[in-house]
Amino acid sequence: MCESTDGAVRVAENLLADMSANSFAGYDPFDSLNSSLLQATPLYRNEWVRLAWLQLGKRSPVNLRPLLGVPKKRNPKGVGLFISGLLQDYRRTGEACYLQEARELADWLLSQRSNAQEWTHSCWGYHFDWQARAFYVPAGKPNIITTCYVARALHELGEVTADQALIDVALDAARFIATQLYTETDGRSFYAYIPGEKAFVHNASLWGAAWCAFAGQQLSDMAMVEQASRVARQSVSEQAADGSWVYGARHHHQFIDGFHSGYNLEALCMLRDALHTDEFDACIAKGYRHYVATFFEADGTARYYNTSVYPIDMHSFAQAIFTLLKVGGTPADLALCDKVVTRAIELMYLPDKGQFIYQKTRWLTNRINYTRWTQAWAYYSLAFYNRYRAEADHAKN
Repeated sequence: MCESTDGAVRVAENLLADMSANSFAGYDPFDSLNSSLLQATPLYRNEWVRLAWLQLGKRSPVNLRPLLGVPKKRNPKGVGLFISGLLQDYRRTGEACYLQEARELADWLLSQRSNAQEWTHSCWGYHFDWQARAFYVPAGKPNIITTCYVARALHELGEVTADQALIDVALDAARFIATQLYTETDGRSFYAYIPGEKAFVHNASLWGAAWCAFAGQQLSDMAMVEQASRVARQSVSEQAADGSWVYGARHHHQFIDGFHSGYNLEALCMLRDALHTDEFDACIAKGYRHYVATFFEADGTARYYNTSVYPIDMHSFAQAIFTLLKVGGTPADLALCDKVVTRAIELMYLPDKGQFIYQKTRWLTNRINYTRWTQAWAYYSLAFYNRYRAEADHAKN
């Protein structure tokens, strides 16, 4: 592994070394339905049992997975995030070790595409069955968020390595989104989270719009670009007067949280840049003002909800880094980001393990090592921050 002694760089390298030693496989907050114990019983067929079992695994501060027969596995979205982080480290250092690791992970992702006969275009899902209140998703069924993050990672790797095949796969993923996930219902136009479902979730729809806008431009597919713009306008029209968004349209989605708000803003910026438009500038500016004013404590702690700092989650810190630097990017934003990174390492990092903890509540700390939810996001965000900070420092000199 490439060496460095700088604080945030060293933390990212230690984290990468730990994940690499475990072949980028591990547990996930939502993987409890992979339990061989539960799958051996007829209770597995009951959706309420599945939901309760999944929530038990997600909420327990004690890792029950070894006892329940849940194996450690790679998650396609987590692997996509690791590739994106490796490319940030490669861009910062020029060291080939990062590029080689990214290429090997990309080969694995290509082998994990969802059933091509069923879905026609490139797409990816999770490695576990997933029961939500709104829907049930079997392992391998593609979803929009995994597909977007994997496609972005493969496209960037394809550009860095001049591998057109990777670029083609990544752009093809937008055709899956445009043909399989575009939905018109209840007077709304949006991209669904998974095929066949009608739940409207802003961050999922906006990330689909961002990738379809980008890919549509690359493919000279103006119908795709127009569809993506129409979808983005739907979420823009539902932004609250204070600049916030609730998570989604269903009654149990009426909460406002930091990292999904950050997703929305980052996606809109990507779409804006892809289309070279100022149509969304006012929406982004209003949303970003609300984001910065709402989701940070004075010491740099990233808040989870607009109404509460808890649970303190590394995912919130990670998305804060991207939002502050990609959506903001002013010297004041960078200064706040420095504070956020320092606080994340101080509060959430376990130096003896080279890992970040999952969550802190007011009373409990959950130290379960979650690869996709925690470590992949921590590594990618710190790698991005380290490159951004190195380039900013270089520009001063």
